[in-house]
Amino acid sequence: MLSIVIPCLNEEQTLGLVVKKAKASLKRLGIEGEVIVADNGSTDRSIAIAEELGARVVHVPQRGYGCALIAGMQAARGKCLLMGDADDSYNFEEIDPFLEEIEKGYDLVMSTRLKGRIEPGAMPFLHRYLGTPVLTFLLNRLFKLKISDCNSGMRCLTKEAFERLRLSSQGMEFASEMLIKSGLLHLKIKEIPITLYKDKRNRPPHLNTWSDGWRHLKFMFLYSPKYLFLVPGLAFMVLGFFLMLILFRGPVEVSGIVFDTHSSLLGSLLAILGYQLLITGMQARAFAQTQPFQFKDTTLASFYKCFSLERGLVLGLLLFAVGFGCDVFVVYEWIQAGFKNLNEANLLALTSTLMILGIQTCFASFFVQILRDSDQRRR
Repeated sequence: MLSIVIPCLNEEQTLGLVVKKAKASLKRLGIEGEVIVADNGSTDRSIAIAEELGARVVHVPQRGYGCALIAGMQAARGKCLLMGDADDSYNFEEIDPFLEEIEKGYDLVMSTRLKGRIEPGAMPFLHRYLGTPVLTFLLNRLFKLKISDCNSGMRCLTKEAFERLRLSSQGMEFASEMLIKSGLLHLKIKEIPITLYKDKRNRPPHLNTWSDGWRHLKFMFLYSPKYLFLVPGLAFMVLGFFLMLILFRGPVEVSGIVFDTHSSLLGSLLAILGYQLLITGMQARAFAQTQPFQFKDTTLASFYKCFSLERGLVLGLLLFAVGFGCDVFVVYEWIQAGFKNLNEANLLALTSTLMILGIQTCFASFFVQILRDSDQRRR
């Protein structure tokens, strides 16, 4: 059984045409199915039109593109779900290729407008040549996908895949969440070219170019701690320790430029910031494993093989002890010199950094252990 899900918010101008096309396709293909209109609080005749044409209306009080589609798909009775907009920009008379690919065993069938045909005026210039290509590139790079159009709104997936994805985004970032989680779960994804038609409405679309684009971008990075935290953190920490280690014995001159205390303090700042980013990245990955949505995190699994609270505490105390011991030695030298200026600021920057990182390691180890225990109890 096929469930065609159409999100709706005041779409009386085009909804009737879209529902008729969807029902006509079901009849033409001889498929048992239903047309679901997930209404997001329409105040025009949208609900009446849907009911008159035999569509099943699901009322979704919480506003948002994602809210409407999630509620519609949850209510769907079919084993296969097909989604598309109510503005007639996607033609529900052209759903045959989606169903053919699902029958071949794919979990998610994506449409691509960029490899298909786009009617004049159907897609804004910025969306076509900047927003969608950039977001698609990032999505492919961060989550190892191979798609050409991450924002295309006509998609088909199995009900089983939908339930595994545990989608939760309320707004337009729902489109990115579906692809990100599909990639993390290694679902079988197929992309097919389609025609994007100019929508038939005489009002602006619900999509907001900049705010919705930012929501997509923010969601991608929040689901990719490797590139948001781990990679920048490692880079900052390596650069920071490099600066401190080459300067702890005194200033260094390169091509007439003298690097001294200020550079060492900058190195300390970068090392502390980088280490904090690394810790936050691992905590984010550990937290993700405590959530209902599950995927295999090989990086975290490798980390857990060598991590324990006790080892974390030993490492943290060792870092603190090394830094503290060096500080005690500097104080001893200071006393021996009659409390005169020793000019050991660079060395103190390094040792103070080690002490700070040691304290961070101890407390971070407790937090990671809490998350690990929570994950084990859940399992």
